[in-house]
Amino acid sequence: MSITATELKSNLGKYLDQAATEDIYISKNGKIIAKITSPYKNKLDIVKELYGSIPNTVTLEDAQKERLKNL
Repeated sequence: MSITATELKSNLGKYLDQAATEDIYISKNGKIIAKITSPYKNKLDIVKELYGSIPNTVTLEDAQKERLKNL
């Protein structure tokens, strides 16, 4: 679901409740600026979303070094 920042301000409680079951995208001036999502989202769904986002040539050690380099 996509709503404007003004709509979110007017009906915050409604959208917080709705975020438990679906992602809420907030737009301002026609651009998406934020997303409200449930912290209890199924972890398997998250893994499926991320699958393929890192090339299979990257090792775990390479990924850890890259993550630590950017801290």
